[in-house]
Amino acid sequence: MAASKSTLPALVLGAIGIVYGDIGTSVLYALKEVFAAGHVPFTAHNVYGILSLLFWTLTVIVSFKYVLLVLRADNNGEGGMVAMLALASDAVRSHPRTRAALLAVGIFGTALFYGDGVITPAISVLSAVEGLELATPAFRPYAIPLTLAVLLGLFLVQRHGTGGIARYFGPITLLWFAAIAALGAHEIAGHPAVLRALDPRYALSFIAAQPGIAFLALSALVLCVTGAEALYADMGHFGRRPIRVAWFAVVMPALVLNYFGQGALLLRDPQALRNPFFLLAPQWLLLPMVALATLATIIASQALISGAFSVTKQVIQLGYLPRLRILHTSAEQIGQVYIPFVNWALFAAIAMAVVTFKTSGALASAYGIAVCGLMLITTMLTFFVIRRKWRLPILVCVGATGFFFLVDLAFLLSALLKFLSGGWFPIAVALALFMAMMTWREGYRTLARKRREMAVDLAPFIESVFLDPPARVPGTAVFLTEEPDKVPATLLHNLKHNKVLHEHNLFVTLRYHERPWIGLDERCEVASLGRHCWAVTLHYGFKNDPDVPLALENIRGRGFEVERMSTSYFVGRDHVAAVPQRGGMPFWRKKLFAQMHRNAGAVSDFLNLPANAVVELGAKVEV
Repeated sequence: MAASKSTLPALVLGAIGIVYGDIGTSVLYALKEVFAAGHVPFTAHNVYGILSLLFWTLTVIVSFKYVLLVLRADNNGEGGMVAMLALASDAVRSHPRTRAALLAVGIFGTALFYGDGVITPAISVLSAVEGLELATPAFRPYAIPLTLAVLLGLFLVQRHGTGGIARYFGPITLLWFAAIAALGAHEIAGHPAVLRALDPRYALSFIAAQPGIAFLALSALVLCVTGAEALYADMGHFGRRPIRVAWFAVVMPALVLNYFGQGALLLRDPQALRNPFFLLAPQWLLLPMVALATLATIIASQALISGAFSVTKQVIQLGYLPRLRILHTSAEQIGQVYIPFVNWALFAAIAMAVVTFKTSGALASAYGIAVCGLMLITTMLTFFVIRRKWRLPILVCVGATGFFFLVDLAFLLSALLKFLSGGWFPIAVALALFMAMMTWREGYRTLARKRREMAVDLAPFIESVFLDPPARVPGTAVFLTEEPDKVPATLLHNLKHNKVLHEHNLFVTLRYHERPWIGLDERCEVASLGRHCWAVTLHYGFKNDPDVPLALENIRGRGFEVERMSTSYFVGRDHVAAVPQRGGMPFWRKKLFAQMHRNAGAVSDFLNLPANAVVELGAKVEV
């Protein structure tokens, strides 16, 4: 998206509200957890070292890696793990084994996004609510119930869409950044020497003097860059330039001022370590800051929830999840969707995390692994994009991504040390989703192979049918089929049971591509099969909304007319039965696939078929 001068301020404000909510609320817990974990002894020298490490972590990972490098790797203007995966897999299309490995790694990265997504709202909202304990300890028993109440309210409003309140996200988040910058600057003014930590020599001397402690500290320091993936994921909404301007002009200065302000406070009063963020505020400002922090964390969580809906829709169209019921919440913006199953599954997992871990400190231990894994996978995919897609020299590619790979790997290895103390939770979520995705992909391929084995060629079949033609009835029949050159089972059932053939017959195949958008000029391919029969192929990107009736209405004048009142859509609805035979997936995965297939959403809803014109015919298929 190109940002013109007239729209740049609005896009920058929108990016501040949507893109930077997560990383912007990391100030609530990141610095506190570095010392609270007990790995880093609290000394003035260590405070300077940690602040320097924190600043250069933001600079290297966010500014250099994401803002300057990864944002360049757009997929037709779109970003995010799915877009990057599509780019990387397309770049190695001529190397099937490498492509298969990259697809598996990328899908696991997508699963890690959900694991990260479970922890982010939990730790953000809980951190904000915990600020009430500083006002009075009487709030302590209510921290978890209040957090759950806030989260429940947030998930309840999803079905209504957020278009009406989204316009306030930018101004509220901008106010948040202004407030945290002001609090930090006020404390720095009393201890300006803390700014010496901007010098990387403080970080290097800290690492050299205490390499083991510095390595352990990385697992907490990574909390300051949680949400960095959102810069890339939301590129399609705002464009590269507004995201960069927002980062360098507003977000990074505010974060650095607040972190260094917290550091100055700790140097002045080590007792503030219990909650250095909220103790930056004077007593009279504490409750307003808790309220503003709660709003900021709600906005950060909302961005993640909307992202989960969008990513799920994309993964479904790439063929790694079964169809789910998808509702559009805005008549103006086609990308605003609500997926009930994802909404309540995500809430259940987040509520479980809050109840299981109970404090933001405990959740912090669970946070890092998914974030670090996602960052490492992004770096790996970026290498294949710039090497195979952009065809840059190997030394340039290794130089551009090798350093970031080592940094990401160091953070991941440090975060893995917290696996038993909570890191297992998002990994368990990610592994469960990854297994479900790969099971669906492999199971669906097996199902498609079974269908092909049972099917007959379409063109000869049509010729044979008209040797002794059945009765023709007025209207148009649309047969949805996965193989354009094979006879769909629905046609066979229709001929067997109804013994009629429509006046016009369309055999429609949908093809989903590893591109975000495919325009109307590339949507349809039509081939005449004779006898008033046509093979139609509809092409969609993974961010397009499939709408078969609309697509067919746009190809009038090919010898057939798709009139809503005289068109019937024949859809297959197979019953999948798992059988314990040799070969293929283990039996338990076959059972899982059969269950997923049984609970998949209706084809008619997913393809926007008119409910009163759909005929479902099916058969039993063993896998």
